[in-house]
Amino acid sequence: MSDQRTIHIDGEWRAAASGATREILDPADATTLAVVAEGGTQDADAAIAAARTAFDQGAWPHTPVAERAALLRRVADLLQRDRETLGLLESRDAGKTLEEGRVDVDCVSDAFRYFADLVIGEGGGRVVDAGSPDIHSVVVHEPVGVCALITPWNYPLLQASWKIAPALAAGNTFVVKPSELTPLTTVALLGLLAEAGLPSGVANLVTGPGDTVGARLAEHPGVDLVSFTGGLVSGTNVMRAAADGVKKVALELGGKNPNVVFADACTTDEGFDTAVDQALNAAFIHSGQVCSAGSRLIVEESLRERFVAELARRADLIRLGRGTDPGVECGPLVSARQLARTEEYVASALAEGAVLRAGGRRPEGPGHFYRPTVLDHCHRGMRVVREEVFGPVLTVETFRTEDEAVELANDTEYGLAGGVWSADAARARRVAGRLRHGTVWINDFHPYLPQAEWGGFGKSGIGRELGPAGLAEYRETKHVYQNLAPRPVRWFAG
Repeated sequence: MSDQRTIHIDGEWRAAASGATREILDPADATTLAVVAEGGTQDADAAIAAARTAFDQGAWPHTPVAERAALLRRVADLLQRDRETLGLLESRDAGKTLEEGRVDVDCVSDAFRYFADLVIGEGGGRVVDAGSPDIHSVVVHEPVGVCALITPWNYPLLQASWKIAPALAAGNTFVVKPSELTPLTTVALLGLLAEAGLPSGVANLVTGPGDTVGARLAEHPGVDLVSFTGGLVSGTNVMRAAADGVKKVALELGGKNPNVVFADACTTDEGFDTAVDQALNAAFIHSGQVCSAGSRLIVEESLRERFVAELARRADLIRLGRGTDPGVECGPLVSARQLARTEEYVASALAEGAVLRAGGRRPEGPGHFYRPTVLDHCHRGMRVVREEVFGPVLTVETFRTEDEAVELANDTEYGLAGGVWSADAARARRVAGRLRHGTVWINDFHPYLPQAEWGGFGKSGIGRELGPAGLAEYRETKHVYQNLAPRPVRWFAG
């Protein structure tokens, strides 16, 4: 990608109005992967104007549901056609393994198909019984309007699809701003939307930094909804910027997610192996750069030494490298900044009394790599336990009773996701019911379903993505009350 025209406005690819560009670096070796336009407020304003015109004067908001659904299905088909290309691009851009990139493309296709099926299966509104045959009363849903979609760097294509698919299904227009670190697959997705036949102006994209482009999208009076996925500090800034316009806001702000392991889950060799394997997956998939990463292992005290010893042994065997190389299990961190942040958290944990059981260092050679790290003897007073690291760092805490396990798992300002491991089905469901997290897995970690809502409690955000509620975020609700036999009310005597 070398022509630097990565801004898409009203159906045209453009360079930044200022002419500025940004190098996109390959995190595996810090070489230049692409050069993209570095947009600014002028580009954001132009994109919003195009989306505003397409919504207020264009056909898309009034396009029959069946046609909107058909377009979403065409996009899903195009994604599968380009699966290898997009998977490779996602791997190179974000640093994840090639197989993870391919899986992401499949999940994106599933999301487009799910929202197509969801809208096509709906009726014409909810009839409300007004208690009289002379009254026809119905509740209907309409698109919100112009949506600003701000997406993160860890799952660029997936997070974009979780916003774009329901926004289009509901009949909205939008401006998407991908992370300035990993914009390439979102740029490619906009090309597929155009190829699928989406009218000009409905989908717009501005590549550029959050403190200019993102801030302008959040505050602009022409925007009706802001959907943001990213860090807590940036999310609160988005919410403040949107407040003056009383915009609809949806925020997914990450988590500090517990993975609770009861000893009875590990009484057999198979059970022990599975729980250890899943604890590795929970913490180290995509080098821990996952909002739902199970970065807090909370293990029953009687199991601790055996479990952590095996966990650490396997963590030391994880093969790091460029995500496209055969046999690689874990790629680099996305940037030098993220690597330095991870190192700082590990150093602070060790200074506060944590015991290093695995990793804790960057390997020799180029790239932003860090060994999967296991920190034992951790407690809630440590920063590494309280704050989101977004790196391959797993902390270990212990409990003796079920109540203590629940207390530890809920002792966080976040509430996105968590896992419970137990051979006692009743206990597992009981603990899951007590956890204040938006998704709870029992004897599993990480899977999600496009038909099930995704989002969190507390500082993990507000609103939901996916599922029926994910579509509802992009709609306004209207009550239409029709009097079929109007007559004078005679409230006033004259």
